[in-house]
Amino acid sequence: MAAMAASVGSTSTRLCASSSLSVSSRTEAPGALLSSLRLRQELLLPASAGVSAQRASGSWRQVNATYSNFTNSPDYDAAPIDVPADVQAQKILVLGGNGFVGTAVCKAAVLQGISVVSLSRSGRPMTRAPWADQVTWVAGDVFLTDWDSLLGGVEAVVSTLGTIGPNEQMEKINGDANIIAVNAAKNAGVKKFIYISVHDYNLPEFALNNGYFSGKRKAESEILTAFPTSGTILRPGFIYGTKNVNGIDIPLNLLGEPLEKLLEATATFTRPLQNLPASDLLLASPVNVDDVAAAVIRALIYDYYYGIFTIEQIKDMAKEMAR
Repeated sequence: MAAMAASVGSTSTRLCASSSLSVSSRTEAPGALLSSLRLRQELLLPASAGVSAQRASGSWRQVNATYSNFTNSPDYDAAPIDVPADVQAQKILVLGGNGFVGTAVCKAAVLQGISVVSLSRSGRPMTRAPWADQVTWVAGDVFLTDWDSLLGGVEAVVSTLGTIGPNEQMEKINGDANIIAVNAAKNAGVKKFIYISVHDYNLPEFALNNGYFSGKRKAESEILTAFPTSGTILRPGFIYGTKNVNGIDIPLNLLGEPLEKLLEATATFTRPLQNLPASDLLLASPVNVDDVAAAVIRALIYDYYYGIFTIEQIKDMAKEMAR
């Protein structure tokens, strides 16, 4: 932008009878956004200004000043100013980022302008979608990874780690792997930890003691302890969408979507049954994988989402993101 300098072009003084001394100045400023600006200020002129303000007979001295060398015409020859913007995208780490839920989270984060790093055993998934090129895919083991290097600059960790298998394996992956990640994140000064857990389906306590549920509950407890005001636990039920297994797309939405609509339509009739033990094995609403991912993004953006969130709350978070 061309430099701006103001010089007094002309100054005329005259005596007038008034109750106050006024100084009016009219400035013609450059640029299409700046119009002629009229400033009027009421003030007393100091003696050092070369003009004595006398009030001997109730008269004051009025000064009209105009500024020269200004124009309202745009200066197209002016050189542009390069102002460096100190803007940095939020950086997150997604554990299990190449899995069914993990890829949905990575995609949603990229579309929100978030910088994404994924840690999984096999690295990049098979998708050739453009968003995948914007993710840093790291192949590694949660139990062996260099956490200090991996968490550098990371503001939030999203864990989608979980498995179904032998009891010991479920305890290890659903529980121990997540606990290691939680402690590493806390020690690295990460601000948030978001965990995809599971609905309990109103199962009796003894049924929750298997490795799948007990491992996830141990992970939840660790998160709530390490991140009491910034740990978010999402408890969806059956998650549907298109799941890729060894290069084959499995359309889980063919089951999940109609079932979700059916349960929503019959909610008035089935609600009294929801308190029965294990009733949610049939009555818990499925959740679209994109809704789970949207809830994750919502929790990343807004600090007041922490604690445990149910199926309906997850859906509500997704609706808020869609607005």
